[in-house]
Amino acid sequence: MKSTGTPTDLSHRPDDAGATGRVRDRRPHRWGRAVAVCAAALVLLLLGTRLSLLPGLSDLFGEQTRDRSGPAVLKSIQDMSRYEAAAGNFQVVVDLEKDAKFLPDAIRGSRTLYVGAGTVGASVDLGKAVSSGVVVNDDRTEADIRLPHAVLGRAALDPSHSYAVSKQRGLLDRIGDFFSDNPGSEQAVNELAARHIGEAAKESGLTQRAEKNTTAMLQGLLGSLGFERVTVKYGDAHP
Repeated sequence: MKSTGTPTDLSHRPDDAGATGRVRDRRPHRWGRAVAVCAAALVLLLLGTRLSLLPGLSDLFGEQTRDRSGPAVLKSIQDMSRYEAAAGNFQVVVDLEKDAKFLPDAIRGSRTLYVGAGTVGASVDLGKAVSSGVVVNDDRTEADIRLPHAVLGRAALDPSHSYAVSKQRGLLDRIGDFFSDNPGSEQAVNELAARHIGEAAKESGLTQRAEKNTTAMLQGLLGSLGFERVTVKYGDAHP
């Protein structure tokens, strides 16, 4: 009896162990499937907010652009007395690079090659004539006019002719742009381009050209009113 009982008991143990093993193997498999579904949903959600980064997907989903901007509001009005006598058109290539101290460029860093086009104007303020700046003789045939020197205005970038040639960004910068509300902002290169254009305008002789044009304008205007001689000078009366 002992010899027959022992094999019978051992024959059921492998089956029970196998059944228990199968039950235990199903539980992590179910958890893995749930994690995969959640991860896929998260990826789809993120991609849905960044469809504009993938060319062609916006047309696939029928994206439409609507201008919902409100009307422009007038904040103030200023009376201008400046005569815009000359303007220069400039173009500059900006090469802006940002590096991290202890990380390679492939991980953290950026380099942008940007072409900036802009205009700088030079004007003479006719309303700020130097003391005793206008002297007319009794016959009203001669006039001596003294005006302040021409000044340069701020550089105004032309967005239709300014563009980024190339952008190189590290891995961390790309991830930051992905979650940013303003990815790939060009504010830094725009400011740098405007600064370089302003510096170039100072060396271009634009103010001298503006003063020459202002003199020609005043001589033509006063000449049509009967003045035979019109002299225009710039700067202080007694340097």
